[in-house]
Amino acid sequence: MNLELLESFGQNYPEEADGTLDCISMALTCTFNRWGTLLAVGCNDGRIVIWDFLTRGIAKIISAHIHPVCSLCWSRDGHKLVSASTDNIVSQWDVLSGDCDQRFRFPSPILKVQYHPRDQNRVLVCPMKSAPVMLTLSDSKHVVLPVDDDSDLNVVASFDRRGEYIYTGNAKGKILVLKTDTQDLVASFRVTTGTSNTTAIKSIEFARKGSCFLINTADRIIRVYDGREILTCGRDGEPEPMQKLQDLVNRTPWKKCCFSGDGEYIVAGSARQHALYIWEKSIGNLVKILHGTRGELLLDVAWHPVRPIIASISSGVVSIWAQNQVENWSAFAPDFKELDENVEYEERESEFDIEDEDKSEPEQTGADAAEDEEVDVTSVDPIAAFCSSDEELEDSKALLYLPIAPEVEDPEENPYGPPPDAVQSSLTDEGIGSEKKRQSSSDAPQAPKKKPKTTNIELQGVPNDEVHPLLGVKGDGKSKKKQAGRPKGSKGKDKDSPFKPKLYKGDRGALPLEGAAKGKVQAELGQPLTAGGAISELL
Repeated sequence: MNLELLESFGQNYPEEADGTLDCISMALTCTFNRWGTLLAVGCNDGRIVIWDFLTRGIAKIISAHIHPVCSLCWSRDGHKLVSASTDNIVSQWDVLSGDCDQRFRFPSPILKVQYHPRDQNRVLVCPMKSAPVMLTLSDSKHVVLPVDDDSDLNVVASFDRRGEYIYTGNAKGKILVLKTDTQDLVASFRVTTGTSNTTAIKSIEFARKGSCFLINTADRIIRVYDGREILTCGRDGEPEPMQKLQDLVNRTPWKKCCFSGDGEYIVAGSARQHALYIWEKSIGNLVKILHGTRGELLLDVAWHPVRPIIASISSGVVSIWAQNQVENWSAFAPDFKELDENVEYEERESEFDIEDEDKSEPEQTGADAAEDEEVDVTSVDPIAAFCSSDEELEDSKALLYLPIAPEVEDPEENPYGPPPDAVQSSLTDEGIGSEKKRQSSSDAPQAPKKKPKTTNIELQGVPNDEVHPLLGVKGDGKSKKKQAGRPKGSKGKDKDSPFKPKLYKGDRGALPLEGAAKGKVQAELGQPLTAGGAISELL
């Protein structure tokens, strides 16, 4: 019901800060699920923290990777997550169980992963210095997408809103539109500056509603196009952008851009500071600038799918931006008055009578006729905000929320509860079977879970010595040092461990997935244990 009231006459963009989400680890990337009920945050210690966005509490922690998580994407039904880390590994996760389904190892760092919007069996991967790759998860096969220029492999790619086409862009400003099923070239055009010079494509983002998409380029201009016009122009077309958005005063370069849930607004995060610029798409005017803490650098921005809420990441913390909610009780009833001070109320003569003796009979006309109509209170209408324009019903199998396991006091002393007799103990064992598996995983690493299948993806002519931009030192030197240094410090771990031991203990059970392999890698690289690892060792 509340979602139907969102289409208000007021503005639908955030105006002020509304708190932060501290993942304990340093957050690097975040993404909402399709309904905005869960927020997945990738951290620099390899964990994926899933927040219940309604309660603003941690619903689950998945120990996903050894190295920092650099990209995340939800499947359409919310049951799966695909993640990429800076050690060139792409993994698919079952959100409910926290288990890894599949793993793919690439020769170069991964810039972006994205599920097909309608088919979660296909995943689009953008490796560095390589053409984009489309993975088929069922048979672990991959297809390398065609590119415009084999010498220019700095390519970004994205599915369109329904996954019918894939849009790719290279460092020379050339956009290719490929048919997803056949990889055939359908349309193409070149993004040029005013002097006919080309500019590198940094990212391509599509709106959740409508046919619009934006292109973030190296010349610091965000161009908004209509996808229908692009397809009409065909190959080597010359479409004109609907809007050109930029910061004319400061010439700000943009780190991340995205549309609002309804596609009416565009937010862009500055690459120089923690500042969010919001434009109205239809007019192209700047409506709001949201300033975060001075001196912080922005890493990621995500707009809530159905509400005027933005999540941004800087200095390892997720900041939430929302509207200022002012209580206006007179909006609920026209004759409701707000009083500055107490007023003595004088009741009418018949105000609290069971039956009004003075009521005149002829008034029973339209109101009584409406009361006789039957009101349907059993059938559930689909929420329009959760349905696409070509759908009539909601997805009945969708995963909107995660069950949160109850916290057990003093788990060290009596982890399973006292068994008075055999019946109760058997019931207890069944009830917390999964929890018992996790807690006993440190004693028997081989028992709990099957090792996920790992597929090596071979790409021709791709250099193996590339370093992911998150780990590089050029540009944002200060923030990178902070990210790399966080796991090494012991102060933060000691400070946090007394308060949240169960989070780490319950969910670090995924560590034995790799077993000795992880320990071997950490020993070879000389890496210290991450915060969660240290705590699970202590426990």
